[in-house]
Amino acid sequence: MGVLGPKMAFRVLVGCKRVIDYAVKVRVKPDKTGVVTDGVKHSLNPFDEIAIEEAVRLKEKKIATEIVAVSCGPPKCQEVLRTALAMGADRGIHIEVPDEEYASLQPIHVSKILAKLAAQEEASMIIVGKQAIDDDCNQTAQMTAAFLDWPQATFASKIEKTNGDLLVTREVDGGLETIKVKLPAVLSTDLRLNEPRYATLPNIMKAKKKKIDKKKPADLGVDITQHVEVLKVEEPPVRQAGVIIENAEQLVSKLREAGHIQ
Repeated sequence: MGVLGPKMAFRVLVGCKRVIDYAVKVRVKPDKTGVVTDGVKHSLNPFDEIAIEEAVRLKEKKIATEIVAVSCGPPKCQEVLRTALAMGADRGIHIEVPDEEYASLQPIHVSKILAKLAAQEEASMIIVGKQAIDDDCNQTAQMTAAFLDWPQATFASKIEKTNGDLLVTREVDGGLETIKVKLPAVLSTDLRLNEPRYATLPNIMKAKKKKIDKKKPADLGVDITQHVEVLKVEEPPVRQAGVIIENAEQLVSKLREAGHIQ
């Protein structure tokens, strides 16, 4: 599984999640069971857009030979797969999950699906965004690597291939860290890795003819039974208006009144 050789294809799997567009103001449902999604604009997760761009650049450098975009969810997820195909992915795989089950789909389920697909497709690399902007879990890459027992390089801001290894510069709390990982490997992308290209009209038209395979989690032997129950979703508290402080003495007085200092 994933063993590289001179005559083998270098296939890259890229995760593509459909999320509420970053420019949309999210609203909580009246019953507080989640957020309003009906009639709301959705788009490809920005971090996954960076992942697609990096895969396309690897292909342009003659490193990758095929890019396979993968998305899990209801039929509307094919929209983001078409976006990925228009950006340069060669084909797509849609893992069909009904709306009622998609609401409880978790990173561990997606990780198992990606791991199974990596084995079936004999992938050399998996690239996903470091997190999705809807749930901010930041778990999929790490768990996928664990299921496959592959090296992982998360929060990548620069990727270079040297022979059978990858040199990955990643962002850490103290600055930048450069690590070497052997292929096959799992990577997650950070914001500074690249600037995703816009899909041109000719490429959008070509994407309509590219193949999207449909599978179900059960076809891969993956159980998507819910493990976590969301009890309540609430909007963050409204920030109180600030006050103008004339001097340090007033500041200390206000802090004491608020109980922040003794």
